[in-house]
Amino acid sequence: MDILVVGSGGREHAICWSLAKSRHKSKLFCAPGNAGIASLAELVDIMSDDISGLVHWAKTYNPGLVIIGPETPLAMGLADELLKEGFLVFGPTKDGAQMEASKDFTKQILLSSLIPTARSVTFTDSLKAQDYLKKQKIPIVVKVDGLAAGKGVTVCETLEQAQLAVEEAMDKKVFGEAGAKVVIEEFLDGEEASILAFVDGETVIPMVSAQDHKRVFDGDKGPNTGGMGAYSPAPVVTPEMNKQILEKILKPTVKALRNRGIIYKGVLYAGLMITAEGPKVIEYNCRFGDPETQVVLPRLKTDFVEVCLAVAKGELNKIKIEWDERPTACVVMASEGYPGSYPKGKVIEGLETAAQYPDTFVFHAGTTQTNGKIVSNGGRVLCVTGIGDTIEKAIETAYQGVRAIQMDGAHYRRDIGWRALNR
Repeated sequence: MDILVVGSGGREHAICWSLAKSRHKSKLFCAPGNAGIASLAELVDIMSDDISGLVHWAKTYNPGLVIIGPETPLAMGLADELLKEGFLVFGPTKDGAQMEASKDFTKQILLSSLIPTARSVTFTDSLKAQDYLKKQKIPIVVKVDGLAAGKGVTVCETLEQAQLAVEEAMDKKVFGEAGAKVVIEEFLDGEEASILAFVDGETVIPMVSAQDHKRVFDGDKGPNTGGMGAYSPAPVVTPEMNKQILEKILKPTVKALRNRGIIYKGVLYAGLMITAEGPKVIEYNCRFGDPETQVVLPRLKTDFVEVCLAVAKGELNKIKIEWDERPTACVVMASEGYPGSYPKGKVIEGLETAAQYPDTFVFHAGTTQTNGKIVSNGGRVLCVTGIGDTIEKAIETAYQGVRAIQMDGAHYRRDIGWRALNR
């Protein structure tokens, strides 16, 4: 069976890597892919947001399954267009993708279904938003409603910072139309965790827990990024907490979508805050997380092709999903300047050395090949994942891989997994 994976990041490399391990001898294609994915799949020169181009390719080559990685093509309705043509698709339709594409839509789902989340108010008028802020307790959180590549959320520790966040989103339009509407919500105190779940429209099967590191610098300092590293499992998510998340958050969310006529298929990713009152939803994403995928999928023991097909066919209740007990950790190597402006075309060396270390996986996030050399082509360039008998060993393995790789100006956090280690 031929499988098309849509996307070009570390998440898609991890997806292709997991598919390539399947006992099913599938031929993999990836659009547009990257230099690392090229060793696993035939690259297709079509960008992930070129909906008509991807549908035309699918109609020409007839893949047995299409797996959509990034949120943008999902929010643009790629799954809808492929389903119209009769293709099996792993990924939600446009209406389901609103769970990530609109913070306001998600809040409506959560609040109407009494799913634990932060109190919030949505604004389309910046003056009203500013007036509201003056009466609120600080710290407070300002979120742009639409897609902003993981950078549209500001945790504001002063009123001035909150006012600036609203001004930049609504008046200066830093995030374009994504910031035409903002959600202002209470600050939740606790520890964050990520729970991704396979969903086939009705059955919900959570994956192993993970914890992301959003801030760019050690100690959770600096601006938010798409993610600078992750580890799995997150010790804060106990077995009892896992049951609570499934029964009080994930299942009710999928049911609420179904009640609105939305049959959600793919990955539903809950960003949670584990508070003194229990888990609460911070946000939902409509796809595999990045870099969470790079620590979750290496722990999957069940054949990934079979899981994806079960999701697409609505047969998730027919399979049992098993996980490796060993922890994983991932360190993101980023370009100089990220998450601001950054150079491209920096030569990367030492990839072969890092990949030869036991239990080490190097997933390419922003790379391309030029004149026979692999060079940087994005803000987050590489994701180095280690697996070990303990979280300490997994972290040590990941950093050993990182130290073997050289790229001019590369930077990375040196404290990935610090919360788990402090426990």
